[in-house]
Formats: sequence, structure tokens, C-alpha cells
Amino acid sequence: SEQFQFVRSWTLQGAERVPQGCWSMSIRMLPTVDANGVPLRRSKRGWMWNQFFLLEEYTGLDNQYVGKLHSDGDRGDGSIRYVLTGDGAGTLFIIDENSGDIHATKRLDREEKAYYTLRAKAVNRITNTSLEGESEFIIKIHDINDNEPKFTKDPYFTHVPEMSPLGTVVMQVTATDADDATYGNSARVVYSILQGQPYFSVDPNTGVIKTALPNMDRETKENYVVVIQAKDMAGQMGGLSGTTTVSITLSDVNDNPPRFPKTPESSEPGSTVAVLRATDADIGRNAEMNYRITSSDGPAMFDISTNRSTQEGVITLRKPLDFERKRSYTLRIQVENSNPDPRFLRYAATTDEATVKLIVEDVDEPPVFDRVSYVMEVKEDSAVGTIVGSVSATDPDSSRSPVRYSIDRRTDMDRVFNVHPGNGSVFMLRTLDREENPWHNISVIATEFNNPRLISRIPVDIRVLDVNDNAPTFAAYYETFVCENTKANQRIQTVSAKDADEPIGGHRFFFSLAHEVSGKANFTVRDNKDNTAGILTRRNSYSRLQRSTYLVPVVISDGDFPMQSSTNTLTVRVCTCDREGNMQLCNQEALVLTAGLSTGALMAIIICVLILLLIVVLFAVLRRQQRKKEPLIISKEDVRDNVVSYNDEGGGEEDTQAFDIGTLRNPEAIEETKQRRDIKPETLNPPVRRTVVLPPAYRDNSDVREFINQRLQDNDQDPTAPPYDSLATYAYEGSGSVAESLSSLGSVTTEGDQDYNYLSEWGPRFRKLADMYGGEDSDGYRDS
Repeated sequence: SEQFQFVRSWTLQGAERVPQGCWSMSIRMLPTVDANGVPLRRSKRGWMWNQFFLLEEYTGLDNQYVGKLHSDGDRGDGSIRYVLTGDGAGTLFIIDENSGDIHATKRLDREEKAYYTLRAKAVNRITNTSLEGESEFIIKIHDINDNEPKFTKDPYFTHVPEMSPLGTVVMQVTATDADDATYGNSARVVYSILQGQPYFSVDPNTGVIKTALPNMDRETKENYVVVIQAKDMAGQMGGLSGTTTVSITLSDVNDNPPRFPKTPESSEPGSTVAVLRATDADIGRNAEMNYRITSSDGPAMFDISTNRSTQEGVITLRKPLDFERKRSYTLRIQVENSNPDPRFLRYAATTDEATVKLIVEDVDEPPVFDRVSYVMEVKEDSAVGTIVGSVSATDPDSSRSPVRYSIDRRTDMDRVFNVHPGNGSVFMLRTLDREENPWHNISVIATEFNNPRLISRIPVDIRVLDVNDNAPTFAAYYETFVCENTKANQRIQTVSAKDADEPIGGHRFFFSLAHEVSGKANFTVRDNKDNTAGILTRRNSYSRLQRSTYLVPVVISDGDFPMQSSTNTLTVRVCTCDREGNMQLCNQEALVLTAGLSTGALMAIIICVLILLLIVVLFAVLRRQQRKKEPLIISKEDVRDNVVSYNDEGGGEEDTQAFDIGTLRNPEAIEETKQRRDIKPETLNPPVRRTVVLPPAYRDNSDVREFINQRLQDNDQDPTAPPYDSLATYAYEGSGSVAESLSSLGSVTTEGDQDYNYLSEWGPRFRKLADMYGGEDSDGYRDS
């Protein structure tokens, strides 16, 4: 019965605790009367919120739906209009003024802005008055894992003292993630080390880098590069990651005393191991000196010579050193003047001596096998895992590091053998077959455990011993014939055997007839005791018509243990023979086989002959087709359909090899024997002087006839002349004309001295000329 006023307070709870689109409402109880005692009435507010979280980086094609505003006064008649104001209203967020639906128009990024505060109200569309008070709400952007962790620096540089104990802190690296740390594991970063083991480690939660090995020596290795990875999603699969590089330098501490130089045991003969220097107060030639070894506890191990430019004594090595056998050598060195003065020999000594101690420095050497090579034996029927033999190698250094063994797989590509890494036992991985491979040559590698870079190899030859696992068979395919008129106990074939095995005492084969046919056999087998056997007839005659072929089963066994045997078949064909036993009549297959050719060989020969015949026929057909090709031009009269196209392009002006330009400029330089391609060949070889038939008016004119014949001959012998079917036109004045020459070039008189009245006497043909030159015109001059 009491009236309460509800003060709406929309509060967004933690995103990881409240499902998307859910809101909580806190309700506070207020007094029902005001300060004057007037009862208060609660105004009805009817907002319906569907969604208040918005997913970032939305990739859909439509606008992303945010939520819906609705007033209890909205009856759906369009009289109410919804208005949205605040952050991004009208640009990022739009509202349907009729339905109140809110949409986001753009893809939002939570890292740019995490939430938006908006205000909404409902107004009357006609009066534009607010139906209810303005309400404020928040749209919070829901985070996704779209940012990888980033380190604050890249790269890092730091240093740590050498010989530091295990777990010494080197430095701390930090990576940040722009994703929401309050929602899920998108911003939860876990650190790991990608490069730098086993020297350093990193704490997965704090990023603190520590030393993982104690007593790291700067003199051995000074600089280290460590790669640290930071991965979000708590390091789970699918998380994003970033890396950084940390350069760590070991700083020096005083952990080494001063030492004299030592001679490494790996020094080669001839190398310098020490240099001595003696002083002489004299100068020049008087200061020259010689060094020599007077005594040594290593005979013939060292030698000494004098450097003439510096007068120093250079001690060189003559034999290899071995630290494990002798660690130091003591030498007595004497130095003397090279050019002593006899006058002062009795006053002062010319020599001096010094003791030199050479310390041999130990060098880490590879393991040494106890043999130069190994030869092992194994039976071919041994089971997989059988130990064939063992190899042994030791570290020659004083540290006596353990040795690890392995097989060089380049020498055992089929992985037939393996070696135990600890004790060097070589064992089988696959079964062996002596007939396939009687020897196996492999290499075993010995590696120093503390220094894997030091390795040694040794060859191991494994011989596969034979066991009697193969049965003997015929040495070849045997097939023979028997005559119809043969006699009993007549040998028709000698057979021998072969065996893939190789017994120590050699082969011994036994031949016999198969037991199941021995009672009714037509042939017998006689063992010759020399690994051969003879096949004998058992009857006096055989009939080819009754039976043309016999199959004789021969049992061959060896003399080894366990005994192996096999049954082999000999084919015997019955043929007709003469009195001397020569075959006369037999079936075709028997004849071919007797001649030494099998059916398969005969078929191969026939096929080869057919192929050769086919090749010959094809070659003949091709030659005939080439000869039957039609000429380019069939008829001289009709060449319209006989156009021959040559797709040849000239070389241009720079192509001086295609033709001789000098010949074109000087046609007379062409050789007389060179044939022309623009005239018929018969006009050149040999040249024939053609007779020209002149018109009747010129037949008696020898001058004209000689002129035409000369021009004809010139054209026939001119290589640059036009084609033979062309027309050449010439003009010839001739000589001996009654009218003489009409030219005025030879006249010595002037035009005014000429008299042309005689032209009228030459007849009607010169009448026109007489009219032109015979009379004078009215102006007093002649027409010319």
C-alpha cells in the first residue's frame, strides 16, 4: 500500500562476470512525502535495454546493432520521436527516431576509446516537448585480443660479472599489452627465452633474467645474445607474441694469476716455441753471436737457431709434443761470439749459458680409438639385435671425458647397423643376406661428451658369414633329344649344378632321380662324383608317335648342414635319327631348341627383322614422294596460280655480304663466265649469234644491219641487261644519206648563210621541211 520512488541507476558490472547484453539495476527506497509533507508520486519510466556492450573491430557489412530505446507512452502511431545525444551521436551512433533502435556506423577500437556516454529522450513529434526526462547510458567497447605485447626497449644492453653464482639477477625486461587487462587473458603476458640456453633463464611472470650456469668464464666466452619472448593469453596457443634481444657482456674479475707462456702440445714440428735474447756490449760484427743446445732431457725434441737481424735465439720443435706423456722439458742453452778476437780470449770468457724450462700446455684432443681399424664377422642368419662386435675409444686428455659413439649414416644409408652410444657395441638393425652383400663397410664416430666438436672416425668392416640356406639347382637350362632307335644305358645329356652358398670346403653335389618316378622311369641318373651327372636311357627304343616329350625330375642336394635340396626338370624330346645317331626328323620346336635357340629368342629375331623391313619401306616411300613433287611453274602461258613466295628479308644498307655494290656500279667488271639468272640458260652456254630478219627496205643497208647485230650481241653478253622478254628501242641516224646530215653541229657557217631552197627538190616527203626553211616570212627571218 506504500508508494515508493524508484531512482534508476544503471551500473555496468565487470565484463568478465556479467554476460554480454546484461545490466543490473540498483533500487533505493526514498521517503514517500516531500519536505512539506505532500505525498510523492512515482512517474512511470519504461525503458527497455537490450544490449550495452559493443564488440570492437566489427567486420560485418551492416551497421552493428547496439540497443533499443522504448517509452511506455509509445503506442506505435508515430507520434513519438526518439532523440540521441552525447559521444559520437549522429556520427558513430545513430538512432531510428521511429523505433528507437541504436546502431554503430563504424568499426570501433577499444584501445582508442573504451566507452561512450550517451543520452536519450523521447519527444512528441508535433509539439516537440519531452515526454520523459533525459536518460544517460554508457556503451562500453568489448575487448578482443588484437594487440601483441611490446617491450619497452629493443634491444637491451647489460652486463654481469663473470664467475657469478647460479641464479644471479642480470636484469628485468618489461612488455605491455594494449588489450583490456580486466577482461580475460588478452593482456596477461608470459615471458620465455628463445635463445640463450643453457646460460640464462627468465622468470615467466616478472621477466627477470638470471644466470642458469655457475662460474661462467669471461676468458672462455665474453658476449651472449639472449632472445626473450612475451606472449599474451597467458602463453596459451593462439596468443600473440613479441620478442626483444638482450645483449649480455661478462665483466672481468681478477680470477687468473700471471703465468709464463707455455708451449701447446698441438704445436707442429718446425714451429717456434721460445725466443731467447742475449746482450753484447760490442756493436756491429763484433756483437754477432751463435746459440746451441748443450743438454736436454728430451733428446732431439728441440732445435735452436740464430736470427741474424735481431741476434735472438729461436727454439723450434722437431717432434710432436704430448702433454699426457711429458709435461715439461729442461734445456741448457749456450751462446758465444761468432767472431771472437784471439787477443782477448785469455782475459774474458766468450760464452755464456742459461737454463730454459719449457712447459707443455694441455690441449683438448679428440678421442683416440684403441685400433687403427676394426674387422668383425656375423652370420647371415643372425637375428635382429645381435651384437656384431664393439669399438673402444678414450679421451687422451687428463680430464678423461666420457666418449659417446654413433654411426656415420653416410656409410650406412640403409640403416643396417647401429652402435650403443655408451659402450660402443655394434648390433644389427636388419637381417643380412650374404648373397646380396657379403661385406658392409661403415664408420663409427666417437665424440667427446664435454666437447661435441671433437670427434674421431674409424672404419669398421663387417663380413657376413655364409650359412647353408640356399638349395642347389641346375647350372643352366637343359633340354635334349633322344633317338627312337636308341639303346639302353646310352648317355644323352650331362648336367651340372650351382649353389649361391660358399661353403668353406667347397661344393659337393649329389644327383639322383626323384623317388616318386624311380619305379617307372624311362631314364636314369648317374652321379659322376665330380658335381656332374649323366642322364642315361633306360629303354632300347622310344616312339615319337606315342610320346614326343619326357620330363625327367632330377634331385640335387648339397653336402652341407643343414642339407638343402631341390628338384629340377630335364626336358627330353623324341626324334627320328639315322644309324649314326644324327637327328633327321623331329617337331619344329625340338629342332629350334636343338640348334640352341629358344622360342623367345626366335620371336625376338623375327620382330627385329620385321622392324628393319618396315624402316626400309618407309624410307623408300618418302624418297618416292619427294621425287613426285610438282614443279613450281607448270605452264609458261598461265602463271597466275603459280605464285612462289620467298620470305627472305634483305640485310639493308649495312649488309655488304649479300651483293657486290661495285658490280652494280661497274657492269663491265662482271666475269664473263658468270651466268645470269634473268635469261634462259641456253642463250649463254655456248653463246649463239642470232640472225636478225630486217625489213625489205633495210636489207641492203649494211650499216643498219651491222648496228642492230652489234646491239643484239651487246645485250646477250651483258649480265645487267633486262630480262630476255623485254623490248630494247634504239635510234640510228645512219650514214651515206642523199640529204646528208640534218644536224647543224658540223656546219661552219651561220644560219644566215644557209640556203634551204634545195629541200623542195627532194620530193614530197621533204615538202613540209622545205616550207619551213625554204622561204622567208614577212618579218624578214626564217622559222627555225
